[in-house]
This record gives sequence, structure tokens and C-alpha cells, in this order.
Amino acid sequence: MTIDVAAREPAPRQDNQDPALFGQTPSQTVGPFFHYGLPWKGGADLVGQSDMGARPDLFPAAHYVLNLPSPRATPEGEAIRIAGRVLDADGQPVVDAMVELWQADAQGRYGTDRDPAFVGFGRSSTDEDGVWRFRTVRPGRIDADQAPHVALAIFGRGLLKRLATRLYFADGAGNDRDPVLAVVPPDRRATLIATRRGDDWWLDIVLGGAGETVFFDL
Repeated sequence: MTIDVAAREPAPRQDNQDPALFGQTPSQTVGPFFHYGLPWKGGADLVGQSDMGARPDLFPAAHYVLNLPSPRATPEGEAIRIAGRVLDADGQPVVDAMVELWQADAQGRYGTDRDPAFVGFGRSSTDEDGVWRFRTVRPGRIDADQAPHVALAIFGRGLLKRLATRLYFADGAGNDRDPVLAVVPPDRRATLIATRRGDDWWLDIVLGGAGETVFFDL
């Protein structure tokens, strides 16, 4: 008895999973796609109804039609503006990065205990100068140890995962006892401390090179 082995073998794969046709899938980094898909109109204004957050100059006018978030009550606490630039290792502005903000309310509360008028989360695109901005409230101390701070996450082209850091205030109560600042070498703590520049609390985020911002593992 003769068995036709070839007749029983599966036909060669001809779909897009066949490595003989397409080879190895190329690696990819994050972005650049944030300005269209992730920041939203009003996403960087946690205390008002402005359209801060997205980059309308990068949208066709017909596409920049998303509504602002629903109106809400004014959060308690001191309204402030925080801002800075995202810079690469050569000191050049990163014009297509995105910065996320997470923070406690004015009383240092998170989650279900926070001020119901305060979201505590936002996203800001960087502009053509690499500048990001938020309108928010000055956070309170979470506990007796941690100084008032804002958690920031940076997304951008060439980054395989987000970079996490913190923003502290130069006049913040408890900076000298904060347990996170305590583990940062003294000569690098300035990369986490925002200073006043006009009406803004200003902190540049440097992705590499001299003056690189301190980033934290999550």
C-alpha cells in the first residue's frame, strides 16, 4: 500500500503570519500619536472650563469638535498653574510629548474621600516649544511625612514605557522630611522642585544628559 505523504501535509501558510513572507515584526516605540488621540480639550484644566490640554493647531478644524468636560463645581483650595518644558538629552524641546498629572486635593485626599469637585487627573500636550501646562489646585499633604507634591508621567517618541517623576514646590512644607526626596541624592533633588516663574510653578523635565530629571521605577 502506498501512502501519498505530500497529500496529507498542510499547504504552506500564505497569510500574514508566515515569516517566510514578512520576516520579523519590526520593533516600535511609543508615539508620535498623542496629539490626536490622547490629550483632550480641557484635559489640562482641573479647575475651570478652558480648552487647555490638546493641541488645536495640530487638528484639522473639522476634527477639533470634542466637547469640553461637563461643568463642575469649583474645587476647594488655592488655584495654581504648573508648567515646564520637556527637553531631550541635547536640551532640545520635545514637541510631541504628553504629560499626565495625578495628585491629591487641597486637603491631601485621594479616591472616594477627595473633594467631589476635583478630578485629580489630567493630560497636557507639549506645544511647539516643548512646554506643558496645567491649571489645578495646590495639593495638601497626604500624611505627616509626605510633602505636597504632584505625580507626573511622561510619554513620548522613543520611550518604551512612561517615565514617572514627581513635582514638589520650593516652599513646600515638609520637603526636608519627605521620604521620597530623602532617597534622591542631594545634588539631584532640584530636578524635582518647581520654582516660581511669574504666575507659574515651573519645572523642566529633562529626559537625559546633563541635569536629567530623577525618574522612579513603578
